[in-house]
Amino acid sequence: MSNIEYLPGEYINQFGGGIFMALVKWDPFRELAGLQQSINRIFEDNLRYPRESDGNLAQGWMFPVDIKDTPEAVLIKAELPGMNREDIKISFSDNLLTIRGERKKEEKEEKHNYLRVERSYGTFSRSFSVDVPVKENEIKARYQDGVLNITLPKKEDYRKEVSIEIGE
Repeated sequence: MSNIEYLPGEYINQFGGGIFMALVKWDPFRELAGLQQSINRIFEDNLRYPRESDGNLAQGWMFPVDIKDTPEAVLIKAELPGMNREDIKISFSDNLLTIRGERKKEEKEEKHNYLRVERSYGTFSRSFSVDVPVKENEIKARYQDGVLNITLPKKEDYRKEVSIEIGE
C-alpha cells in the first residue's frame, strides 16, 4: 500500500485504482425536512389516537366535557348526542368518575354513497379524577337533548372554613 492520501469522494476499487464518484451538494435543509416529518408524525398519531388529560389513551371516540367546580358541587356536562339513555353507564369509585357506553351506528339501507362521514360510533369510556370528597349516595345524573349532566355534591365538612391562629 502506498502512503497516498485519497480525496473525500474517491473510491478505491479492488484493483487499487481510484474512481472519483460524483460529489453530492450539501443541502442544509435536508435535516430540517426529516425533522418536519418527525413532528408531523407526532401530531398525526396524537390526533388519530386521542389522549385523556392524564396522558392515557382514550378508549373509543372522545366526547367533549365541561367540568365546573362550585362551592356546593362538582358539575360535569358531557355532550353525547344521538345516544339512548340506556346505552350510557356511569360509575363512581375511589374518587374516579367513569362515563362509558356505546353509540350504535344507524343501520339504514341507502341507495346513495356518503361523501363524508365525521360522526363517531362504537364504544367509549372516559374517567375523571374528583379531587374533593363527595357525597357518593347523592350523585345525580340527567340526560336530555344529547347532554349528560352529572352533579357530585361536596361533603359539608370539606367546604367548612376554619380560622387558624398564628402562634408565636
